[in-house]
Amino acid sequence: MSHSELDLRPVIELDETTRGDFVVRVYQHLMGAIAAFVAIEALFFTTGIAEGIYDFVSGGSSRWLLIMGLFMVGQWMVGQAAMDMLNPGKQYGALFGMAALEALIFAPFLYYAFEIESAGTTVAAAALLTAVAFAGLTVIAMITRKDLSFIRPMIMFGGVAAMVLILGAILFGFNLGVWFSVAMIALAGGSILYQTQNIIRRYPVQAHVAASLTLFTSVMMLFWYVLRLLMQMRR
Repeated sequence: MSHSELDLRPVIELDETTRGDFVVRVYQHLMGAIAAFVAIEALFFTTGIAEGIYDFVSGGSSRWLLIMGLFMVGQWMVGQAAMDMLNPGKQYGALFGMAALEALIFAPFLYYAFEIESAGTTVAAAALLTAVAFAGLTVIAMITRKDLSFIRPMIMFGGVAAMVLILGAILFGFNLGVWFSVAMIALAGGSILYQTQNIIRRYPVQAHVAASLTLFTSVMMLFWYVLRLLMQMRR
């Protein structure tokens, strides 16, 4: 199929049945990515990879910076691949590649939670709260008639500011406290609101895999900071 044969109109311009089918496919693929994340993370734990990554990043801030750098490069690469609407294989590779990258970045954090802090119930609570919050934000984004694109600059600015603070904390050893987690949860929530509406208003019908990828990264960010907040509150 060539670009000329693709219908690149945003889904919002298509009929209601097509829009509904598109949304169903997006959330099916999102669930698939989450299931892949859980399976890969379980593999990391059973094979000892999670423990190895935890030991590696515990060796110094430069090692955690290396993991973060690899994650960011990989995230950019899979994002580019997911937008190739002429290559479904590349899109699926990007989605499940992102699941693997998220499992990699989560591995030391979850190893610490499960094996060092014995906080399995806290992880389960964070997963439940993330699911409830995501469902609520999705409903809000779907039913509101207000165009939420105005929050995009705030999300971008917040993301850059957060990255600067995280790098500063790693390099200079200062602690990012509870309020940072709260702010990042709000940022992830705003991102989910914007992206949920954006996939209907901006994405063509062939881009359901790319749409699910954008939601997946925001859901995982929300889970990370909900878990971080609950872990901080345990202390």
